[in-house]
Amino acid sequence: MDVLFIASVSVVTADPAASRALYVDALGLPLEQMDGDYVPSERIGGSRHFGVWLLTQAARACFGTLDWPPDRPVPQASIEFELADAEAVAASAAELEERGHTLLHGARTEPWGQTVARLQSTEGLVVGLSYASWLH
Repeated sequence: MDVLFIASVSVVTADPAASRALYVDALGLPLEQMDGDYVPSERIGGSRHFGVWLLTQAARACFGTLDWPPDRPVPQASIEFELADAEAVAASAAELEERGHTLLHGARTEPWGQTVARLQSTEGLVVGLSYASWLH
């Protein structure tokens, strides 16, 4: 596996109003409204992409439901590691499974064109292996 860079860091929130009060109102981050309540930015120095991701959106992305499964730790954040191409995402996901890690879902291409596979760390962090062509 060859991680090129950290592609994305997102806070996972069950309370978007409180998160907006901190990240937009208090810290003044240039977050923009997208896709419902998702508020990201690609204009914060030192970060390719930072976002505030609703827990319901994370649950939908990982499990296809609006509810995070009660048998899994509720994530506080997610991080995505960028790989060279879509094939590398699939190969790296298989490598993780061979090493005993359980994926939340295997490599798939999202409607916006990003290929991603996700797992959850023992700390509860949602970890993505990603290829987003626009970041290269």
